[in-house]
Amino acid sequence: MARRANIVITGASSGLGAQMAREFAARGRSLALCARRVDRLEVLRADLLRSHPGIKVAIAPLDVNDHDQVFTVFHGFAGELGGLDRVVVNAGVGKGQPIGTGRFDANLQTAQTNFVAALAQCEAAMEIFRAQNRGHLVMVSSISALRGLPGHMSTYSATKAGVATLAEAIRADTIATPISVTTLYPGYIESELSRGAGKRPLAVTTERGVRAMVKAIEREKDVAKVPAWPWIPIGFALGNLPLRWVARAV
Repeated sequence: MARRANIVITGASSGLGAQMAREFAARGRSLALCARRVDRLEVLRADLLRSHPGIKVAIAPLDVNDHDQVFTVFHGFAGELGGLDRVVVNAGVGKGQPIGTGRFDANLQTAQTNFVAALAQCEAAMEIFRAQNRGHLVMVSSISALRGLPGHMSTYSATKAGVATLAEAIRADTIATPISVTTLYPGYIESELSRGAGKRPLAVTTERGVRAMVKAIEREKDVAKVPAWPWIPIGFALGNLPLRWVARAV
């Protein structure tokens, strides 16, 4: 398996994205980090270079809902680093409200950021990978993608199911090529995105959760529920229990 030296991470200014950057930097990888909050990216870059002076860290401001900017930033990173080996589609939001309660605005923002913007990131990454005839696309979905969930999770779970299917479609399209695709289904991992949701049972720290994510990414598995325990058995239950039971449990 090829060593993926140059890695793009979107939504890298905080949470899972920032922690993935730390994990990959510790493995000696060069990074291309983008997010809306460029001031946080600058602090993160300084920290990474201080701890790992042998790597390169490129940064760029990026609102993934500005689709033209996604293409510009990704191609700019490819030029700056001399090609891209892996792109982690991580940027997303956790907003959402029960369908039909007058909050179409929140659900629309969730759908646009978590699915349409992810599509733009995949398009930009795959343009580069197809031209190189190599690369590794990583889609950060969610354990919530395995079933349609009620309440404020409705649109979120739908978007995460959508990006998982999109990743599988890209995998089917590139299955006989040097391009690989990994879909991650993280369970409950503490992050800025999850704040305000209250303390959730089975939640793990950002460090532990991201360590499991990076391990699965490095193995370039097609799909991975992370951390494996307890989310492999929980994922099986989510996919097979009657919907009435699932609705009561979440």
